[in-house]
Amino acid sequence: MINEATEQIKEIFLSLHSSEHVPIDQITSDIIPAIKQATENTGVFKLLAELQSKDDYTYRHNIAVGVIATLIGKWLNLDEPDLSHLTLAATLHDIGKVKIPLEIFNKPGRLTDIEYRLIKKHAQYGYNILKNSKGIPHRVALVALQHHEREDGGGYPAGLTGEHIDTFSKIVAVADVFHAMTSKRTYHEARPFYQVISEMREGGFGQLDGTITLTFIQKIMEQMVGEYVTLTNGRQAKVILINQYDPANPLVQVGNQFIDLSKDTAVHIGSPFT
Repeated sequence: MINEATEQIKEIFLSLHSSEHVPIDQITSDIIPAIKQATENTGVFKLLAELQSKDDYTYRHNIAVGVIATLIGKWLNLDEPDLSHLTLAATLHDIGKVKIPLEIFNKPGRLTDIEYRLIKKHAQYGYNILKNSKGIPHRVALVALQHHEREDGGGYPAGLTGEHIDTFSKIVAVADVFHAMTSKRTYHEARPFYQVISEMREGGFGQLDGTITLTFIQKIMEQMVGEYVTLTNGRQAKVILINQYDPANPLVQVGNQFIDLSKDTAVHIGSPFT
């Protein structure tokens, strides 16, 4: 299901290199229902593992952010019309990247200042494409524009502060950051899971919306109870209890031994994707 949706979004994005016609009917009839179904029928960590990019990160990332944002929307109790618009907005949040040479995104080394400034333009490009497309709500286009804005005003393209950023954009920002940090890219390895959760928790009080970020972390960690994870020492462990004060380091069981990862600082959760 995820692979098929990824192939479909890839075909759509590639077609936009020569035309700015967004096939909204195909997206809403095929891709969006697949994303929603994925969030209903699969365990969260099995789903997140499937979203890890084996290849085609540029395209799979759009589906992944759509899935994760939909989960967050459900956890925030959004009504069905809002949830549908959020899923659509999240899936199309990076559509502006079709206007930027793919080799820049796949560059293995550090970007030059010129390349980085060019990449940052994808937000405005995406907004322009979506706002000029029939059948796409303005709020969906706004997410393409705002998903790199940050609560403290340190984002782009406009340097907006939290009170001026749409809630959907804030949700997509959390989903975008989580998937990017937990994915292997051409220029960096996937970050250890505990590190991602810890950094996002800290970021939830500055760059990312605190309520949305903490809700995401709480719910994602609750889903982990009873699941097996890989520790940073390579051993398999079963998650027993989440520490509300340090959710990235729960109580785990390795064989007959119980380990409180918040106290044993030598080992952490490396990956929830066993």
